[in-house]
Amino acid sequence: MANILVVDDELGIRDLLSEILNDEGHNVELAENAAEARIARQQSRPDLVLLDIWMPDTDGVSLLKEWAATGALTMPVIMMSGHATIDTAVEATRIGAYSFLEKPITLQKLLKAVEQALTRNVTRKAVPVLPLPNHPDGRVVPMELASSAPGMLSTNSNQGPQSQQTFDLDKPLREARDGFEKAYFEFHLAQEGGSMTRVAEQTGLERTHLYRKLKQLGVDLTRGKRV
Repeated sequence: MANILVVDDELGIRDLLSEILNDEGHNVELAENAAEARIARQQSRPDLVLLDIWMPDTDGVSLLKEWAATGALTMPVIMMSGHATIDTAVEATRIGAYSFLEKPITLQKLLKAVEQALTRNVTRKAVPVLPLPNHPDGRVVPMELASSAPGMLSTNSNQGPQSQQTFDLDKPLREARDGFEKAYFEFHLAQEGGSMTRVAEQTGLERTHLYRKLKQLGVDLTRGKRV
């Protein structure tokens, strides 16, 4: 059983998700806007947050960014929306969202995303945190930059195929973002054996939009396919 916070301004969505998750044995807390979500995050310390993107006071992406900036993003967050663009989904993932669910949310996709996020959270908590290296002047150097050349961002993990990437931060923003997106989708293609259906489910994108995005980025669609 996990503590799950559902943040959505639509009463019907909150009630539906609460009923489903309660039936699965989880403890569910509800918030209808960002203000209530901040209080619930502080008081209940949820294991997982289901966060709507479009809300009347503060949108979900801004709240996610706020949590990330203040060190409050200690739990996986699944973004939800019926009108979000691919750029919005990618931006949320870049900030730290675990995944994205497109409304209307099917029961199967909801339960699968929740299970995967909670499993990842348990695994992450079990991994010991290593001390960050210090800069000669006494500053703490972020781990992802510790072994990188100036202007380069290197992500080194062993969590799956092609999970090691290097990005040139000296490029214009659009080019740097395209480089990240290409690496992001190539990683998921390799991880899912080239299955577009599985990649669409994992990234939260509609299959047609995903295919168009991959072609735009020049991603080799045969890469990672099982023989």
